[in-house]
Amino acid sequence: MNWEKLTSPEFKAAAAETSVCIIAFGVLERHGDHLPLGTDYLNSHKLATRAAELEKAVVFPPFYFGQIYEARCFPGTVTISPTLLYQLIQEVMDEIGRNGFRKIILLNGHGGNNGLLRFLVQAQLWAEKPYVVYWYQPSCPEREELYRKVCDTDVHGHACECETSISLYNHEELVKMEAIPEGTRYPKRMLAHLPKNFSALSWYGDYPEHYVGDASAATKEKGELLMQNEVELFAEYIAAVKKDEVLPLLSAEFHNKSRNL
Repeated sequence: MNWEKLTSPEFKAAAAETSVCIIAFGVLERHGDHLPLGTDYLNSHKLATRAAELEKAVVFPPFYFGQIYEARCFPGTVTISPTLLYQLIQEVMDEIGRNGFRKIILLNGHGGNNGLLRFLVQAQLWAEKPYVVYWYQPSCPEREELYRKVCDTDVHGHACECETSISLYNHEELVKMEAIPEGTRYPKRMLAHLPKNFSALSWYGDYPEHYVGDASAATKEKGELLMQNEVELFAEYIAAVKKDEVLPLLSAEFHNKSRNL
């Protein structure tokens, strides 16, 4: 169920019935020259919506604010100052909780959000809330094996074969296959002389065009196989969150101890 498509009475009933709300995160950034700026949030929101059809939950409206400072040099990127970005997400979750949801699932469609969301989840220990937050981590051997079987290329990460295939399946009309350059784009490793290092320009130093691999091998059929698998895995996770009683109890216990030192 999509939050924005429900009437007010329908929404109230859905919140009471499911008590679970999903925020699908993405950003607005360049994805080579062939995919739309909104690729991450378009695909993650579609995934959340389809999974919520299998395992009933409410999906928050498309959320395209995240950590994407490394793409500010490209047209179309939208960034928000770090403190405001954190405050915005936290207050959105507070509003979700105020509307009756006791469990919030974060679904991330953009790798650059990982550090932000990890901090955001950990920061929930700062103050007790009427809800608990779950961050879906979709890595598993079966998933990785499927991607290896379906994809013909071995370099992935951004606007690549798999992401382009999923985009073809989700919104074919937005994909411009004719704009894909010839050949494979490998990491440039411009900061490889600094071993075990991470900097704000690590990603840009590897992929200054914000394009990885060879997307010309992408097909809608591959995208359908990959997307269906992702939907099934996420629906299973939603079901597990619904049944979970441990995290809410741990949260209550932790905050009670914090108040009574």
